[in-house]
Amino acid sequence: MTSFFGNILGGLLKFVFDFVSSIGTESDFFSYYGISIILTTILFRLLLLPISLQQSRSTKIMNELQPKIQEIQRKYKNDPQTQQAKLMQLYKENNYNPASGCLILLIQFPIILAFFNVLRDPVRFVFKDINVYNAINKGFLWIPNLEQPDPYIWGLPLFAALTTFLQSKLMSTNIESNPQTESTQRMMNIFLPIMIFWAARSFPSGISLYWVVGNLFQIVQQLVINRSLGKIKEETR
Repeated sequence: MTSFFGNILGGLLKFVFDFVSSIGTESDFFSYYGISIILTTILFRLLLLPISLQQSRSTKIMNELQPKIQEIQRKYKNDPQTQQAKLMQLYKENNYNPASGCLILLIQFPIILAFFNVLRDPVRFVFKDINVYNAINKGFLWIPNLEQPDPYIWGLPLFAALTTFLQSKLMSTNIESNPQTESTQRMMNIFLPIMIFWAARSFPSGISLYWVVGNLFQIVQQLVINRSLGKIKEETR
């Protein structure tokens, strides 16, 4: 399945590259390849936008229903059948499917992994010819070759870590949870950016560029979602 999506996304990247390379003159600082990665990442995120919005809505509803869920669990802790029936009734009343969150993640994961593989092996999925790939300019800003890791740790690795932290922070801002869950979330908000920073130091810069642009898109998207889904809290009361 990864190869299937990889060929599709590789074709998309090649289409964008051909389009970009047909316009104007290539800059020494902004290669067609680097610009194509940015534009393809944005297009890729736009394609996943309906799924992401549904996931955010599902998460928001689940968060708002937590007090009622916990109340039902306490009240019927010795009667599992009634507890399950009451929970299903609550979900139905609020138009919520408890399996939707997992299903959405299962849909997104192979697609994201496929795009990751496209940028790790652009000859196979995008250009099909190593001579063509070797001939293109792969520099971008201070990075001489997007096929290689960023030579500066303060560059894309740092941006990847910072944008990951901001994205994680935004996604957890409106989550009401118990102290233990909040403690776990805080640890994730710290360790995940560190892991991304460490990985980005050795990954091809093209992947790091994709990660940074994707995070920036997700941050803007989350800001909009946090405002647009404000009515859900009223609907679930």
